[in-house]
Amino acid sequence: MLTDRIPPLVLPKRRAAAVVRSDRRPATKLELAPPQLLVFDNGVMKRALLLVPLLCFPTLSAETVSLTRDGTRIEVAIGGQPFTSFYFGPEATKPYLHPLRSADGTVVTRGYPMEEIAGEQTDHRHHRGAWFSHGNVNAIDFWANEPEQRNRGMEKGIIAHRSIDSVQSGGDSGSISATFGWNDLSGKTLVSERRTMNFRRVDGNNIVDFDIVLSAESETVKFGDTKEGTFAVRMATELEEQHFRAKGIPRTGTITNAHDAKTEANTWGKRSPWVDYAGSIEGKPKGIAIFDHPENPKHPTYWHVRGYGLFAANVFGEHDFHADASRDGSITLAKGESLRFRYRVVIHEGVGGGEAINRMFRDWADSK
Repeated sequence: MLTDRIPPLVLPKRRAAAVVRSDRRPATKLELAPPQLLVFDNGVMKRALLLVPLLCFPTLSAETVSLTRDGTRIEVAIGGQPFTSFYFGPEATKPYLHPLRSADGTVVTRGYPMEEIAGEQTDHRHHRGAWFSHGNVNAIDFWANEPEQRNRGMEKGIIAHRSIDSVQSGGDSGSISATFGWNDLSGKTLVSERRTMNFRRVDGNNIVDFDIVLSAESETVKFGDTKEGTFAVRMATELEEQHFRAKGIPRTGTITNAHDAKTEANTWGKRSPWVDYAGSIEGKPKGIAIFDHPENPKHPTYWHVRGYGLFAANVFGEHDFHADASRDGSITLAKGESLRFRYRVVIHEGVGGGEAINRMFRDWADSK
């Protein structure tokens, strides 16, 4: 179904999605029948029985990861130093990580709206740290869904916490498994989400692995074609590209994709297995790379990545990305069907695109 011509790139060998058993899947009263998973094998969408997400990690050097729950947030530390916090309480209209830090403690994501930091832009208050949501699910907006935005545009929804199913610390990694409901404002659930996040440090780079399964609870669930989504990070001000709204704080960032295209002008709306957004903060090289798993729907994903700091992978927004109203990038699920998304976020010390990032991507993709 994908006819776009993509520049050549050496990628790991494609595999059909595996379905295996695991004890990590929480049992809930809503799971009355085995859900169906839509899997993508060489661009072909197929249905398969979903038992659980596959969690398989390579052998890593030890770096103690500790997780501590404090009410409606979970603090994550690596080697005794803060890495990030996971916010999931009722005050959050979607769960998010904030802030993300590099191994030396440098914050690489924007503070606003959680913190007021002099010189930061205060646009798009729904851009919170690192998050996963979408701007059109059965014509309900889970992307720009802050309380202040409820009188604007589409009807809004909330990604509401159901349960924290597991919080685990470890010698070389730690993890959070949680369940959420994508609800309209009346409380009706359209989609259930099961998410596992694994935190670690590899070769001096802080890493978060996301494994997200979305299951339809309504009779039909349509993830609509819009650029407003989906897996996203809002970059720190210093790491933005230079842009017309930039004032005060110097911007040092450059966006680079796997085809060596650079800047927003050449990467926005383009497909790539990974994108790197890198520059420097206080003179120290820093960056974030996001990897799209080869078995994700419609891999390689499109990128809604902006010079002002939005950094998002989005497989749905084809009519926007191609400026073609005849295209439809939506995906529709019947009740009980599911979609699985896996991403890796690498917070690095200035690796900066090219073969180094591609090698990290291949190593991760081959291990899964």
